[in-house]
This record gives sequence, C-alpha cells and structure tokens, in this order.
Amino acid sequence: KIIRRFKPHAVVGVGGYASGPLLYVATKRNTPSLILEQNSYAGLTNKLLAKRVRRICVAYSNMERFFPRDKIVITGNPVRKDISCLRDKKEKAQKQFGLNVKKPVLLVLGGSLGAGTLNNSVLLNLQKLIDAGIQVLWQCGERYFEEMSYRLNTKNHNGLVQLHEFIKEMGMAYAAADVVISRAGALSVSELCVAGKPAVFVPSPNVAEDHQTKNARALVEQEAAVLVKDADARAELIDKAITLIHDRPKQEILSRNIKAMAKPEATKDVIEEIIRLIA
Repeated sequence: KIIRRFKPHAVVGVGGYASGPLLYVATKRNTPSLILEQNSYAGLTNKLLAKRVRRICVAYSNMERFFPRDKIVITGNPVRKDISCLRDKKEKAQKQFGLNVKKPVLLVLGGSLGAGTLNNSVLLNLQKLIDAGIQVLWQCGERYFEEMSYRLNTKNHNGLVQLHEFIKEMGMAYAAADVVISRAGALSVSELCVAGKPAVFVPSPNVAEDHQTKNARALVEQEAAVLVKDADARAELIDKAITLIHDRPKQEILSRNIKAMAKPEATKDVIEEIIRLIA
C-alpha cells in the first residue's frame, strides 16, 4: 500500500525488520532498490534481501561472505559532518567544556540511552583516574543520568569529571579527547574512524548476532583500536584506558590506523549509487 501510494523512484533499506517487507514489495514491483549494511557482520534482513536488490553499500571489506560480489560497493557509513575536521580544535574544545588544557581527557560514550557497563566501570575505578590526573568527559545517557549524578556527588573527584546526560556537540567532544571509550555500534565506529581518535571499544553483548564484537575486531585486526569484553570491563577497562593515555606512541599508531579506515565521503557515495539506480 505504501509503495503503491508513494510511487518511489528508488527504495533504500538499512536493515532491521521494518525494511524487509517494504523492500520485498519494492523489488517485486521492479523499483530500483539498495541496501546499506552498516556492520562488519551482515544482519538477517539484509542477507535475505541481497538477491533481490540491485546494489549493496557496505562499510567493511570481505562482505562477499554475505552478499553477491558484483552488487557490493564499499561506501562506508554516513556520519555527521562536524567530526571530519578536528585538526587544531583540541584546545578550543577543551576550554568549551571547561576542561584543563594541560591535563589529558578521556571521553566516555554510552550512546543516547547510556550503557550500564561503561558507567559502572568508570564509577568503580574513578579513584584510579583521579590519581592519574585524567579528566573525564562522560556521556552517561538519559537512562542513567540521575543515578550517576547522585553517585558521583558522593565522591571527591576534584572537578576532574564532567557528567553529561547527552552531548550535542560531538565534534567538539571528539576534538577535546585524547582517548575515547565507546560501544562498537556501526555509527560509533564510523565516527571514530573519521575523527581518527584512539579508541577502546566495549562491544555490547545485547545485540543481534554479536555484531558489535565483530565490528570492533575488524579494527583490532588492523591495530586500529583496543577491545575489552563487556564481561571484563569492570576489572580491565579503566586500567587499559589509563595505560593508553600515557602511551603517546601507541595513541599515534591507533589514530593513524583507524583514520586509514575512514570513509569521510560516505554520504556522497551512497547518494551517487542511488542516483545511478534511478538513472
């Protein structure tokens, strides 16, 4: 009904159960269709649609494991523009967040809703960060903000910790950071590639086919990131982050290698593929 009423010139699916029936009908009506697989391990919906669509845009190499080789185009994942040029913005960004420009900064990102494992790992090991003189720019998420605010206020963190429910200016947050702790969702990984930031990934275990672990491992294999399992995070995460913050040569290697995996023109490249289908 939607396809018949809207009469699209092209249809794009990005995975998930909602795109399955829509693209099935579109391809049945011979409407040019494209799917975007954001992860290094293809989701079930996209695998089912692969034979029906005309083009498959991916963010990782070796995706012919899942899709017909002749349909694959490596475009990367579209990300926000403000993270593509962070050079020379570090001091300005640190001042904007009220941070001390002479102390290192650890950025902790748990997504808009937050990640309990990351939040608890920071709180449990907060004294280690304080003793190391590391500032923490911490997005704990809407779900955890009230609890984290209360628990943080019970600790003497000497003004080194900045807790945020949500950070809107992510470009400046990346610019301010020396090292980033993050989940390993497709868009988080793509943003960190474009930002070129040394990252410690803690993949969420609560996702389909454990795709976040596969995303993170794709970078670890290229010496472009550090991986800590969710189950090990409370014991290992902050120690590894502190070690990395004090290891400038390692930071430079990770930064160079993760930047090499970036696809900053992903939005333009995906759009060009859609235009080719319509033409």
